[in-house]
Amino acid sequence: MTTKRNLLATLGLIVIWGTNLNAAPSTGKYFDRAIFVLFENTNYEDAARQPFFKALNDSGAHLSKLTALTHPSQGNYIALTSGSLNGVSGDGKFDLNVDSIADLLEAKNLTWKVYAEGFPGNCFKGASSGLYARKHNPFMSYLNINSNPSRCANIVEASQFDRDAANETLPNYVFYIPNNKNSGHDTNVAYADKWYGQKFSRYVSDPNFMNNTVLISTFDENGGGGKNQIYTSIVGPTVKPGVYGESLTLYSLLRLIELNWNLGNLGKQDATANPVPNIWQ
Repeated sequence: MTTKRNLLATLGLIVIWGTNLNAAPSTGKYFDRAIFVLFENTNYEDAARQPFFKALNDSGAHLSKLTALTHPSQGNYIALTSGSLNGVSGDGKFDLNVDSIADLLEAKNLTWKVYAEGFPGNCFKGASSGLYARKHNPFMSYLNINSNPSRCANIVEASQFDRDAANETLPNYVFYIPNNKNSGHDTNVAYADKWYGQKFSRYVSDPNFMNNTVLISTFDENGGGGKNQIYTSIVGPTVKPGVYGESLTLYSLLRLIELNWNLGNLGKQDATANPVPNIWQ
């Protein structure tokens, strides 16, 4: 059994990596499960100095030159999951007749699920409900999902995440959407960082949970203007900690998923995006 220092070492603990008891069913090149958690509207420097975000940077791959694609938010969510802005130039209720990462995953018998805080369930198509916003849930913008009840059932309220984790039934691809407070949209990055640490530190510190898993933390856009640089880190037992300064975009994160499971691509900007560099142990 090998001892490694990871995030919790940064916080003063040592984690022993053991045998994974809840590995996703299909083995990828670098990981068997990817968990995306997205936050809102924050400049790179402001996010990177927050305690939990900094701890993730220090214990994992800190992608120091990754940029979003546009302003405002929604186009970036669409780009990250479908390989293109697909004509989305603002925030709204879009119904796009395009494929997404969900189609590529299903074609290889891989599983996916969206955990959205405050989502009312039953394939809710409204623009918002309480602190839930459809514009931050890109999978509700794809017609081949929002018009198909069996596929739409993969979009659930986020409390299901804890139950799926406890039952060892998390899918290969997880897209976790905090509500407008926890994402920092209606609050600030310090609020989001505190929520994130309280919610996810126990998972990051659990060797059985994290083995063969990566946690990808990123933002939809910066605070506005400039080069749209956003904080992004990737943490997991197969990740080699360090600062990686290659020029990347949100398309690069989509390409990482495609390459990990040999999914092919969506034939859009994902196909030519700069790949995430060799961050692996």
